[in-house]
Amino acid sequence: MANLSVSRFLPIDLEEALLVGRVWRRDSAHEGPCVVAVRGGQVFDITRIVATTADLFDRDDALEIARNAPGDALGTVADLLAASLPGAPDAAGAGRSAKGPARLLAPCDVQAIKACGVTFAVSLIERVIEEQAGGDRAKAADVRASITALIGADLSQMAPGSEAAARLKEELRRRGAWSQYLEVGIGPDAEVFSKSQPMSAVGFGADVGLLRASAWNNPEPEIVLAVNARGVAMGATLGNDVNLRDIEGRSALLLGKCKDNNASCAIGPFVRLFDGRFTLDSVREASVSLHVAGADDGFVLDGVSHMREISRDPLQLVEQTCGAHHQYPDGFMLFLGTMFSPIQDRDAAGSGFTHHIGDIVTISTPQLGALVNTVKLCDEIAPWTFGVRALYANLAARGIAPAA
Repeated sequence: MANLSVSRFLPIDLEEALLVGRVWRRDSAHEGPCVVAVRGGQVFDITRIVATTADLFDRDDALEIARNAPGDALGTVADLLAASLPGAPDAAGAGRSAKGPARLLAPCDVQAIKACGVTFAVSLIERVIEEQAGGDRAKAADVRASITALIGADLSQMAPGSEAAARLKEELRRRGAWSQYLEVGIGPDAEVFSKSQPMSAVGFGADVGLLRASAWNNPEPEIVLAVNARGVAMGATLGNDVNLRDIEGRSALLLGKCKDNNASCAIGPFVRLFDGRFTLDSVREASVSLHVAGADDGFVLDGVSHMREISRDPLQLVEQTCGAHHQYPDGFMLFLGTMFSPIQDRDAAGSGFTHHIGDIVTISTPQLGALVNTVKLCDEIAPWTFGVRALYANLAARGIAPAA
């Protein structure tokens, strides 16, 4: 992929897009992670002004800093993306401890990484199927047919927490068909969970990890909001909430084991800050595309999620995550959920979709660009060793002080 044009991985309106992110610089004076801004197709290191993206998002003048703060010129954004693509030398280790040219990191650092589940009707049905099938993908087709016959395939018009939702809940309970996934899908309380740890997300071009024990899994293409310590959504980016359907299907209590593993969370390529041109309404109207290309079997999977079909508004999800009940002093990244649970057969009739090692996953939307990652096993990817303490030690060694 390193020989492909990188223009399709950037926002369609790049000249107007206000993009910020992080790279790992490897020159002798700046070995470590740096905050960058993209201006006119050029990348500028602004770490001397804002040491972390969490610091930037908390600033009242964040837009002005992104547009005009002085910084070191690092070359073109096209060259940076090309150096980070799967297939580029040393791409798999990008963002951890790899040596070589500057590479993209996930555009977040010390923020918590949260995710919302079951926010689309289609994914709601699939979660119920996983539960009823006990994580056995061979049973999924039969369970899908019986569940769809019972509750229907379209719950998109059912407002969560509404009187109609409460009536459906009571009817399904009467029939013995109520599910914990239906509870969070159409009940008053959203599912919000900790997807990954601060500093653990991988970025554009990196490997993403599957547990070796999983035989039924899939990518989850999502829009991710960057929310500051005051609970204000400052911008958006793309994410892959790597999902292990068999493990979560065995028990929802295994969600942590399913979701939080080495390289199981990808975010990027950049956060696009909200301004007059790109707003939360842009997120509400976005369509997120997924493309999976198999390395060993020529398999191709395409799908799309339309954010207008989300059952809870993005700001409602932010409010359920933070407020008087829970604060995030370093801010947080919030996955908004996906409607895409692939069921296209891959290995055998009726078996549905699961990843093969080496799959290249591309998640894209025109105003945010594209996030590209290669699927590997968690225990074969470079281990995560650069955490929050390492970040602050590195910044101190470079004479950079984060905001007090």
